[in-house]
Amino acid sequence: MDRLSAVGDPRLRSALEFVRSQERCVTADELAAEDRVHRNVARSRLERLAAAGLLETGTSREGVGRPAKTYRAAPELEAIEFPAHHTAELVGLLAEGRDDLRDVGAAFGRRLATAAGLHKARTLDDVCAGLRRLGFQASRDGDSIVTPTCPLRPLVAAEPRLAAIDEGMWSGLVGTRARCGISGCLDPSSPCRITIDKER
Repeated sequence: MDRLSAVGDPRLRSALEFVRSQERCVTADELAAEDRVHRNVARSRLERLAAAGLLETGTSREGVGRPAKTYRAAPELEAIEFPAHHTAELVGLLAEGRDDLRDVGAAFGRRLATAAGLHKARTLDDVCAGLRRLGFQASRDGDSIVTPTCPLRPLVAAEPRLAAIDEGMWSGLVGTRARCGISGCLDPSSPCRITIDKER
């Protein structure tokens, strides 16, 4: 089981949240008491999380009898995202101290284009296909790209003043000037529409 599948299961996610909320390692018996399930069910959930790399196991010699198997949160080096939004790369570009947010976005867009396997000479159809390979739904509509899952939409929705990064990202992705209206990013009932400069 992979990490995304593990957190996608509500029962496993609940078990993971329980382990992360504790100061020390937990046992299957403790999770069983918390979730009001049989200890074998609790143990199975913890083992599946350990197999996915979300928990680490150990043993405890507290009390009489056999040592108890314990579980604790594994060190987390990357966020679980679907699809991968490459935010660590974006933060790295921002940390370089670039002043122009549009320039940061364009550099990020070029990196996404590379990750999507796009070549320098690319059409809008190529860009949409590349984004779909990365897990973002995108389609062409004339001289525009329409996407309900823009890679930076969650960022712009949370912080609208960062729209320049989003517009720069689209320019970097398509290889020419792109305009992205912030109203589309902020409207939860409609997809984003990115207008591409006709001089391609």
